[in-house]
Amino acid sequence: MSDDYDHGRRDGLRLALAVLAAEEAKWFALLGESRSWRTNATREIRHKTLQVAQTRVRTALNRMTPRDDAASGAELAAALAKLGL
Repeated sequence: MSDDYDHGRRDGLRLALAVLAAEEAKWFALLGESRSWRTNATREIRHKTLQVAQTRVRTALNRMTPRDDAASGAELAAALAKLGL
């Protein structure tokens, strides 16, 4: 039961990384596009916030990954490659 639960948690974190990567890409494309400095500043803040969130989720995922299981490492590498991270 615990292995399935941990695997599900890791999958959830990978999904969160994918969502954050998509949102970050959206805001990156909008940086500097507006004539309003306030809008551009807000977009920069959102972009940076998403980058920080990705780093925190990636750290949590790394902490949950077993250190001695080679199959789990391959699973993680495949998931991150699929996300483009």
